[in-house]
Amino acid sequence: MTTTSTETTPVIPLPGHTAALLTGLGALAVTASSLMAWTWTADYPGDLTYYGSPAGLQWLALAAGLITLLLLLATQGVPGLRWAAPRHSHNAVLFAATGSLAVGWFSAISIATDLGGLANLEPGALVLAAGSLLAVAGALGLPLDRRTAVPLRILDKRLFLLVPAAPIAWFATHAIPEDKPVAPVLTALAGALAIATGAVLLVQLGHLANSWLRLGTVQRPLPAARELPSWAEVGLIVIAFAVGLFAITFGIDTEYGELFTGYLLLAASVVAALGRSGLIARLRALTVKYQAVTTGAAFAAAASFPFTQTSDQYTSVATNILIFATVALGLNIVVGLAGLLDLGYVAFLGVGAYSAALVSGSPASPIHVQFPFWAAMLTGAAVSMVFGVVIGAPTLRLRGDYLAIVTLGFGEIFRITMLNLNGTTGPKVTNGSNGIPRIPDLKILGWDLGKPTTVFGVELGRFSNYYLLMLLVTALVVLVFARVGNSRIGRAWVAIREDETAAEAMGINGFRLKLLAFALGACLAGLAGTVQAHVSYTVTPDQYTFAEALPPNSAFLLAAVILGGMGTISGPLAGATLLFLIPKKLEFLADYQLLAFGIALIVLMRVRPEGLIPNRRQQLEFHEAAIPAQPTGDGVALTKAGA
Repeated sequence: MTTTSTETTPVIPLPGHTAALLTGLGALAVTASSLMAWTWTADYPGDLTYYGSPAGLQWLALAAGLITLLLLLATQGVPGLRWAAPRHSHNAVLFAATGSLAVGWFSAISIATDLGGLANLEPGALVLAAGSLLAVAGALGLPLDRRTAVPLRILDKRLFLLVPAAPIAWFATHAIPEDKPVAPVLTALAGALAIATGAVLLVQLGHLANSWLRLGTVQRPLPAARELPSWAEVGLIVIAFAVGLFAITFGIDTEYGELFTGYLLLAASVVAALGRSGLIARLRALTVKYQAVTTGAAFAAAASFPFTQTSDQYTSVATNILIFATVALGLNIVVGLAGLLDLGYVAFLGVGAYSAALVSGSPASPIHVQFPFWAAMLTGAAVSMVFGVVIGAPTLRLRGDYLAIVTLGFGEIFRITMLNLNGTTGPKVTNGSNGIPRIPDLKILGWDLGKPTTVFGVELGRFSNYYLLMLLVTALVVLVFARVGNSRIGRAWVAIREDETAAEAMGINGFRLKLLAFALGACLAGLAGTVQAHVSYTVTPDQYTFAEALPPNSAFLLAAVILGGMGTISGPLAGATLLFLIPKKLEFLADYQLLAFGIALIVLMRVRPEGLIPNRRQQLEFHEAAIPAQPTGDGVALTKAGA
């Protein structure tokens, strides 16, 4: 197995005390800048014109500065703070400082761009930019965990021909009058060349930075945690989930795109910093020790979200995130466990939604029946399961790209069929493009989810009611996934995913188990579809396409599973949350929204191809070359199979 040597050295040769001092001064400057005015006018979102009163992006700068300072003091061995960095790795300080740099320079550039020049920056923004740069420079002078050698990777030289081609196309665009027929074509060509040039230069810059920094991980055992009473350890778990609830609530409640972008930059750097510090590993050990408490705390934190809101504005976003995440978790059975590439999975969500809409008492339904809550949900789940079996039986003998093409066709056939069942080109069942409107709200044991409900003195609106219902559905899907994934059937699915021929040679009935995965995944999607139909009031065919600017659709569902981490529970939940929030919050990018979203996905897949929360097997598959050699008694290094 290929091994990589590591060392602990600074990137910039500085005395240790000097580097720590510079980092601390930079972190203090970033913290202080949050109490100063960043601009003179309130035209920039968030009104950053006040002294001593942080708002908007200034809260992010305050958090970035304090976290950087905390990790720096922890790595320096300050008594009472060493718990924050159990591994004593200065890489955590560098990642936190990089987060402050990203937030600081993004804020300054955004203010200057929106308001029309650097003259709109007040002293606070300048202190922020300078302080964050000083913090990163100081962190680069600390002893960092690095690889001894990283060869510089140069892209194909032909790609660099785009660099002179982009300005030539730009000049040609401006030289031709706008009334010429060729002008729009040249404008589009110039834009495409500019985007391609920027992407090439950005990737090459990343390779240069990787070769210079050579950041890695020095494998050192995590020191034994201090013995604490059980109540204290349980308290730490509860505090961790409370902090997580606050962070997620802050992200969902962001009122404008600039603040959400800064939030993403800071969140990514803080998670990376806490991972390198060892704090996340220590918390994970506690959650494994107290699994029941962890499950209860997670559910309680999620259920507490509606009580933190003053209106249903953001609770509706959270409800749709849960619907999207639940469907993604169902797809994870098909893709993550069984290894079946399904490009039309959103159709099963549509089957469940249409089934529930037809039997829930809508005036536009030709059936004219109104099932109770439980019967409507069972109907949606059962019909989706039947469709999963009907579609899977003739197609699951295919493999790879052929199966993907067939499932993609099924998704489009479902949408077109729903359009044609309009009473003109086919039987009147779905009302064609008009869909099935006026779906009544659910009623559960006399509880009307469409009316506000008062709980513990807090009034919960319609979306809050559906959020709590969807939370129960998500918990059910998580339970099913966990039980099935750890069962004999789940292990058989994994065997089929890894090598179907070898699995069948060992006596596994590949077709039957793949059909079971298809049916179960479709059933879970249909279950979520029944709730979606009542949340949205209307079911129309255009809600269930392969690709759209906003989820849920098949492309986003598959991206959520792969981005989050295939074969895990928390991975698709995290991936679905990000993939719903990012397009929703980046609407300020207008026509460039999908472009920015695509670039972010490409960068993330390049940096972490195994997903945000992968399982151990995938980490070994993608990063086997970076894993240090592990000596064994007979001199044979461990491989993926023996790890």
